[in-house]
Amino acid sequence: MSDREFLRYPDLAGRALGGAVVYANDESFAERENLIKPAPAVHDPTEFGHKGKVYDGWETRRRRTPGHDWAIVRLGVPGVVHGVIVDTAFFRGNYPPEISVEAAGFDGYPTPEQLNTAQWATIVPRAFVEGHAATPFTVDDPRRYTHVRLSMYPDGGIARFRVHGEAVTDPRLLVTGGLDLASLENGGLVTACSNQFYGSPNQLISPGLAKAMADGWENARRRDGGNDFVEFALAGSGRVQLLELDTSYFLFNAPGAAKVTGVDETSADPADPGSWFTLLERTDLSPDTRHRFAVHDAPPATRLRLDVYPDGGLARFHAIGQLSTEGADALWLRWFNTLPDAQLLVALTGMGATEDTIERLRAIRPAATLADLPVEVVALLG
Repeated sequence: MSDREFLRYPDLAGRALGGAVVYANDESFAERENLIKPAPAVHDPTEFGHKGKVYDGWETRRRRTPGHDWAIVRLGVPGVVHGVIVDTAFFRGNYPPEISVEAAGFDGYPTPEQLNTAQWATIVPRAFVEGHAATPFTVDDPRRYTHVRLSMYPDGGIARFRVHGEAVTDPRLLVTGGLDLASLENGGLVTACSNQFYGSPNQLISPGLAKAMADGWENARRRDGGNDFVEFALAGSGRVQLLELDTSYFLFNAPGAAKVTGVDETSADPADPGSWFTLLERTDLSPDTRHRFAVHDAPPATRLRLDVYPDGGLARFHAIGQLSTEGADALWLRWFNTLPDAQLLVALTGMGATEDTIERLRAIRPAATLADLPVEVVALLG
């Protein structure tokens, strides 16, 4: 592979995929998070802050002891790395003379302490870089990695770091034909929230990835010893098979832990605490991380409750699973009952219904159950 041929692959470390710089041993002059910002670095020669010259990148202090500096990036999507770009844009008198890149694969969500004591494989041996230049390095390693470690010798500043490669998903977290049962656009709804001082809980179930901390749910700091929560009505009764709790952009204000419970209100009373069952036991969360948890053999649920301990913010909440037969029937029925007459005519004609059948249906609406509909219509609705 040529020097820049790997650029055709996506940047697995990018914020757009949920990447994060989870650790740096030093960031005295400029923050580590700048390394994976999607836009090119910018520079204002006249801008100074209380720490000195402002740089759009990661910059460490001048080292006066032996050693070197490093930062650890959690890939937004794990995969096989084909190449990296180390960009020292605008770092001219303060760039590192040399760099190296290592990689490692982890299950779960390791802490910085665990990352720093793990075994790492070298994917870019120690090499020279220039100031104010984007240097490409081809990687020849067939293994799937979740984290990369960028080291610079001995210190200095790097503006951007790109990690190009092919995503390799974890099949343990795949849900065939899965639907986000909590999603706002699929019919999910926030039904209760303990506190929304800084951000609406509706953003938890909004489409797409969050673009900033303000694009999530955040409560006030809790001082009473309790905990905060959000409750959701699902799009329909269904079995949750995968939960995603995304703390992206919440660096110092993510919850310490979370728990998810569910209830099937068609057969139990949500007001009875004993009717709720656990989908995710109380589990520690990491800052700025898309956490994904497989759920096995869960009973059907119509409502979920997300408890966070003691407080803190999340960017997104997803509950991927399969609608139950009853849930699918209810979804079809609601769609059928709420369509305007003109759209009902177009929709059912497109599904093969005759004019006589459609006329009969107009008189039936709103139907209480699918059993109230003609057999041929029920067949059309699946």
